[in-house]
Amino acid sequence: MMPTPGFPPHTLDGEGTPIWITDLASDDPNHILHVVHGIEPAEALERLGARTRLMQPCELPDSTPDEWTSLPCAALGMDPGSSAALLAGRVGEWTFVYDDSGFTFENAAEALSADGRTAATSVFSINGDASLTYAVDGKQVAWVDVDGLALEEDLPRMPAELRAAFEAAGTVKEEGIEPGEADSSIVMRAVCALAGLPLTLSDLRRFPLVVLPFG
Repeated sequence: MMPTPGFPPHTLDGEGTPIWITDLASDDPNHILHVVHGIEPAEALERLGARTRLMQPCELPDSTPDEWTSLPCAALGMDPGSSAALLAGRVGEWTFVYDDSGFTFENAAEALSADGRTAATSVFSINGDASLTYAVDGKQVAWVDVDGLALEEDLPRMPAELRAAFEAAGTVKEEGIEPGEADSSIVMRAVCALAGLPLTLSDLRRFPLVVLPFG
């Protein structure tokens, strides 16, 4: 695979994570990125179980007060750890939901993809575990665990849309992995590639955003 063909250099951090995700996150993240095609942020949040009456327009702050606070958490004025902060927006045909604390995990892609939609969920845990769930019309079609991902063998077996996203995600050099092997950030890149989100935080600020507490 070519190195990250779907991402200009300024859209990734030094470890290959989409830079807008890094800039939203706390310093030691345990977070999730959901994407779904063809629905609005409020509906996506509702499908994830959020209380949309708590939703409010969001203008992301310039910085956070400490290393434990994400930008969405700071926008809500919450103490980190008191609940998750969910940030959502629509970019083109895709809506994203960023969960800064990993609360919206179980059956999320399936719920988002109900009624004929396509959705994906990328998880990165505080322990460094990374995975991606891809769902269509309410059913899981693929689950990718980075620890068990062998790109040459697994890419041809993926649904065409997901395979194209992983090809756009490419690979990066990382200590402890061989050239061309999957790195820990590949699933975040793949989800962003799937939904057309090779962004910077400045790019993200140009779109209408909403935020709410969860859990």
